[in-house]
Amino acid sequence: MNAFSTTIERLRVTPGTVGVIGSGAMGSGIAQVAAAAGHHVLLIDLDEAALDRSATALKKVMDRLVEKGRMTADEADALQGRVVRSTSMAALAPCDLVIEAIVERLDVKQSVFAEVESVVGPDAVLATNTSSLSVTAIARALEAPERMVGLHFFNPAPLMPLVEVIPALQTEPGLDAACFELMARWGKSPALAKDTPGFIVNRVARPFYGEALRMVEEGIADMATVDEAMRSVGFRMGPFELMDFIGNDVNYAVTESVFAAMYFDPRYRPSLVQKRHAEAHWLGRKTGRGYYDYREGAVRPAPVADPKLHQLIQDRILAMLINEAFDAMHMNICSEADVETAMTRGVNYPKGLVAWGRERGLAQTIADLDALSNRYGEDRYRCCPLLREAAAQEA
Repeated sequence: MNAFSTTIERLRVTPGTVGVIGSGAMGSGIAQVAAAAGHHVLLIDLDEAALDRSATALKKVMDRLVEKGRMTADEADALQGRVVRSTSMAALAPCDLVIEAIVERLDVKQSVFAEVESVVGPDAVLATNTSSLSVTAIARALEAPERMVGLHFFNPAPLMPLVEVIPALQTEPGLDAACFELMARWGKSPALAKDTPGFIVNRVARPFYGEALRMVEEGIADMATVDEAMRSVGFRMGPFELMDFIGNDVNYAVTESVFAAMYFDPRYRPSLVQKRHAEAHWLGRKTGRGYYDYREGAVRPAPVADPKLHQLIQDRILAMLINEAFDAMHMNICSEADVETAMTRGVNYPKGLVAWGRERGLAQTIADLDALSNRYGEDRYRCCPLLREAAAQEA
């Protein structure tokens, strides 16, 4: 067993010290999760006011949990007492595991990890919470890149069960498996992903937004009708509602990032509709206007009540999502179990996409994709070879 796996084993048996860099919503959430698992946590941020806001926010969360009877006052106090805040990187010296949750800029992350490496012990594991950057590129800044791994939590970290575990190209063999086990120990639902653009969730979910936007661009359906159609098959929010919730600037940036990182594969092409909304600063709920108007007195448009149209919308989006899930497996990005975990536990899909494909019939999904490919003549609608092979085995 390598030194880093030994560290993880120690963290599992006797909760050790976990460092978290960045006290924003994500970093504070990860610190709460680690403290709830019994770890002593060092939360680091250069902004002392941000650390104060983090402490205040955690107290409010603990107070609510006590009020709801989910923990005692003593348990809440103990959890808060396990989180120590500091503006000094040197405070990370005793950490067995350090998780970074700062701005999504490669140069900044590389610089921070180079500093952290000079402080912590030689067997400390270093993890990045990046959602869009290459873990391999971040690891390149280290003298011992084999200690680096991706641990991508979803916001809010205390509530969202998924953690994508991403080994860098340089990661010591077995370290990813040890981190996977640790995340399960923390009560999370981990999924193992290859270090590729978007990992699992941000890659596989792209058609949920992209195909919805495409149908609106073509005038096939309006936004309210697309949303209603997808809610009626079990999604908690339709694509446009969800983009407004996430923020059109954030969602568009992820789409652009995946599109460029995938060498401009047309399956991930961004939409001009979304770009225009971002340019207008119609970002969704946070600005009061997005695809819908959230200002006081605004009336939500009614969806078109047309069952055939709803079926067309559902078939088109589901075919693209199922195809993307099979392609993630085909390209060895993840296993079937991991893609199913990622999409149900990370973005709350009503069913795993592979299981959903088999339920509706893989041949039907292929027929939907081939019909789109024949109509448009675009590589966007190419069918994954693994999907065709799976359908042939079912026949």
